[in-house]
Amino acid sequence: MISKRVYIAGAGIISPLGKGLAATEEALRRNRSSIRPLDLFPLLQGEPLPVGQVDGMEAPPSPPRTHLLAHAAALQAMAECEQPPDAVIIGTTTGGILTTEQLLRDSADNKELYRYHGLNSVTEYIARETGCRGTALTVSTACSSGAVAIALALEMLRQGKAKRVLAGGVDSLCRLTYFGFHSLQLVDRKGCRPLDADRQGMAVAEGAALLLLTTEKPDKPLAELLGAGLSCDAYHPAAPHPEGRGAFLAMQAALADAGLVPADIDYINLHGTGTPENDLAESKAVTALFTAPPMLSSIKGATGHSLAASGAIEAVVSAIAVAKNFLPANTGWIKADPALGLTPLTQPATQRTNAVLSNSFGFGGNNGCLVITKPENFSSPPAPAPVSTGLAIHGCSCLTGAGNTAATLALLAQGVPVAGKADLGGISENLPPHLVRRLKRLPRMTLSLALAAHQDSALEGKPSSVYMGTGWGALSETYDFLSRLTDSREQFPSPTDFVGSVHNGPAGQAAIMLGASRANITTSGGDYSFEQALLAADLLMPEGDESCLVLGVDEGHQVLSPLLDSSIASGSFLADGGGAFCLSRKREGAQCLARLPFYQSSATEGCINSLIDALGGARTGKDKYALLLAGIPAAVKEEGERQLARFMEQFGLRVPVIRYREFTGEFASASAVAAVMAVSFLASGEAPGPLVTGEALALANNKKGVLVLGLGRYLSAMEFFRP
Repeated sequence: MISKRVYIAGAGIISPLGKGLAATEEALRRNRSSIRPLDLFPLLQGEPLPVGQVDGMEAPPSPPRTHLLAHAAALQAMAECEQPPDAVIIGTTTGGILTTEQLLRDSADNKELYRYHGLNSVTEYIARETGCRGTALTVSTACSSGAVAIALALEMLRQGKAKRVLAGGVDSLCRLTYFGFHSLQLVDRKGCRPLDADRQGMAVAEGAALLLLTTEKPDKPLAELLGAGLSCDAYHPAAPHPEGRGAFLAMQAALADAGLVPADIDYINLHGTGTPENDLAESKAVTALFTAPPMLSSIKGATGHSLAASGAIEAVVSAIAVAKNFLPANTGWIKADPALGLTPLTQPATQRTNAVLSNSFGFGGNNGCLVITKPENFSSPPAPAPVSTGLAIHGCSCLTGAGNTAATLALLAQGVPVAGKADLGGISENLPPHLVRRLKRLPRMTLSLALAAHQDSALEGKPSSVYMGTGWGALSETYDFLSRLTDSREQFPSPTDFVGSVHNGPAGQAAIMLGASRANITTSGGDYSFEQALLAADLLMPEGDESCLVLGVDEGHQVLSPLLDSSIASGSFLADGGGAFCLSRKREGAQCLARLPFYQSSATEGCINSLIDALGGARTGKDKYALLLAGIPAAVKEEGERQLARFMEQFGLRVPVIRYREFTGEFASASAVAAVMAVSFLASGEAPGPLVTGEALALANNKKGVLVLGLGRYLSAMEFFRP
């Protein structure tokens, strides 16, 4: 396989510096900070803190501010492209929460008003606006989200799964992040002074940046995306590893992926938040990797820290650097800190710039680094070794209202629904008490599932990576933080709940528990979150003995679930749970083989035919399966049933169908439980008779597998076969 070059064909950016490439470059050349006191929303107490706020935006709530920022960047990035992107991958942490915060304060109970809350709503909104009918993947890895989204797009393009991908990050200012970072005492009241000896913290900001990436060389590419590297500190939920271990590994991996050595890098765009610990850890990583560090700076003294958008904004700035041979200064820096051993650029500089390393690090130790170069200035990286099709499952676990895997499967064998919320003590019974003492429902569920799946695998080595899907994230922590903020009239926000509220927090906890130091990716695709996590794992997992965890987990919350999830009616019986898998590419000793051959918008013309083609075509594909598990969310029940009927008829499939949400209940990650059902049926050699309305369905004496379909706004297909 010949390695494909990936070009930056277009770029869009909106930040406190301005809107567009030209305005951004001009502002950086002036070397002035755009950080100023907050005036986006009123405060009940005290003077406003300095933030990086975008001017000239329309007023929410429809769509919310995050969506508008992303749309502004998307229009710029797609301006010269007549064809829609094949996929959209966006990193975000805030989604529509700025709107949600006000709705909750107003005690609004109209579900329609909350329709843009979910992180996935940002990606799906941009996909609709740009005409993309393919994959819409949402990444939430805290402040590295934008860079991780771009890294996933790079792999998708290299592997030939798309020709054009729109990728980047976006976040808006909101009360959750404004008061949250202040509660952690990480905000500098004088602005933001990265790497300065007197630095005291960050300035929370907002913005958006998107790159149009393509393997088809444009007439005038802005730059080339040559490599990416991901890692996880596996150290602490909010603090970086003190020696910068994860940052070092991510930078090292990015250079190796690009086929470069440290001496090839002309400029490092630092993560550089201005917090004492982060800047110190990053400096240790840089000086460990680079004997003589090149020119370097952080632009956060000018922009503030735009969280999920920061990595994408800085990727655009890096593209400007190689296109214009222009290096931005470290705005706000005055005095050197001897502990860092680094001296940043104090004034903008002009020098030939062939290659830039751009760093992004976030809560949970999530690290992402990108290598951006002049087009075709370096040799194309060697093609990666071919990997096996699909993933091998070595262990699995699930949690439902019935309890753990054994309890869940025992009830299902009798045809009894397992919907509900398991007791919190029961969820945690396989975990050391000291580990979960301060953890609420979602992280406890995640750790319990992760540990049980790993133990079920009997693999000696620990998983190297964690991929987690969650539709709504940590609802308990989010609700408790916002409630306390309101009840205390904004005086006493909870730092513990803020750290726990980030979507990737539970996956970070799993990495810490198991020592997983490679990629740590959380996806948030609504009812298709688990499928997105499986897709990310399939894109990034290498050949060999290395294993990973893939999870799908969601919690039911009495207040937020009925407001946010369109499939949960007010006052209805709440359900939650999830599933976890220990996976590798190594088939020996595997319980089951899994593959995700299809995932795209159901609005695509001929989507059912495309699904059938992806499964091998009606002529031969229909003989591959003995059982179908259909996931139809209650909110799209009628459309989902029509899709299922068309699929069965056009595919010619005549097998039993289990509508698994009738047994699991309604929650976003129900498909992860369905996947555990499929694996357990294949491992035991039969599907229980009560579930297939008859005698037990034999699966042991044939090569047929189990198909799990996701229906509704998107169509997804997961295949499971005996090894």
